[in-house]
Amino acid sequence: MKTGSRPPSQYRRLQGELARLGYLSQGSVFERRPGQQGSRYVWTRKVKAKTVTVALSQAQYVWLRQAVANQRKLAKIIQQMQRLSRQTLFETVPGVTRRKPLGKKVLGLI
Repeated sequence: MKTGSRPPSQYRRLQGELARLGYLSQGSVFERRPGQQGSRYVWTRKVKAKTVTVALSQAQYVWLRQAVANQRKLAKIIQQMQRLSRQTLFETVPGVTRRKPLGKKVLGLI
């Protein structure tokens, strides 16, 4: 893809998905069963290689659960965009002469 040219439609679709993502948060959230010890709603995450656990209200749990799901979706979208970027680069931008073509595994396309 030349500078200033329009990205492929699949890449533009992923850009649109990024624009629609809401709040983001790392970590995990879960709801304990009634009778289990501890707070009913919990958020955990790693901070400097240690697990930090935070008790949540039900409203915080619902909100944070969506933010964590958005974070995971973000990571997946970025991975797809990176793959498409490499594919576009090696298909459209002239490179060095090689004795044998680069494989999909080397290019990170599989």
